[in-house]
Amino acid sequence: MTNLMSVERRSAVVIEDDPDIRALLTDLLRSSGFEVSAAEDGTTGIAAALDTHADLVTIDLNLPDLDGLEVCRKVRAASDAYIIVITARPDEIDKLIGLEAGADDYMGKPFSTRELRARINAMMRRPRRIVTETAVSPPPTDRDQATPQAQPEIVHHGDLTVDLLGRVVTFKGQELELTPLEYSLLVTLLCNPRQVWSREALIREVWDFDWVGDDHLVEVHVANLRRKLGDDPRDGLYVKTVRGVGYRLGRGEATSTADI
Repeated sequence: MTNLMSVERRSAVVIEDDPDIRALLTDLLRSSGFEVSAAEDGTTGIAAALDTHADLVTIDLNLPDLDGLEVCRKVRAASDAYIIVITARPDEIDKLIGLEAGADDYMGKPFSTRELRARINAMMRRPRRIVTETAVSPPPTDRDQATPQAQPEIVHHGDLTVDLLGRVVTFKGQELELTPLEYSLLVTLLCNPRQVWSREALIREVWDFDWVGDDHLVEVHVANLRRKLGDDPRDGLYVKTVRGVGYRLGRGEATSTADI
């Protein structure tokens, strides 16, 4: 089987104080085509993630110097790397807090190396991109086929503007800092404005992985996105909850004339 990540060399940082798990993760990532830096504490790991412009960072929550959640926040504040929190903490709340701190995914210890590899492969299959500009294009007409036209690069919805090529999101004239998965969720909704997405469908579309765990993963990322948009879940101006089903694009603010 061809390794999906071997086409392009990518960098990863393993932040883990247990030497055996650190070695295991390092070997797994190297065999998956990453250049790997390993750190046994949070301070060294943060520096390595930023110095190497890491594409992927794994973070243990129990570190000797800094709490893993704080490490996650610091990496997320300065990097758009995919972050996987790896934790031996049994409480569900710790996993949810990890996602709220900026992690893209989490795994409990002990973990399956096969499952971890599958999740990483799925993440990196669409690095920092979820749809192409053609996803927001109208169906081609005969005239379009005869005279090719440039595809739209900007999507507007209410007070929200997304530059699909530049991956820049502005809201009410201010640029929003979104994580890769928050961006992917937003663009998925924007480019499919009439579709209602179940949580399972969003996981398949955005994470590109058949998730077998709970659906808190989607709920937390949606909540983070809503918070950055100032979107009250009761109103759902941008992310609308469809009870018993999932989510769809909301109607947007009425202050803009460029809605979809």
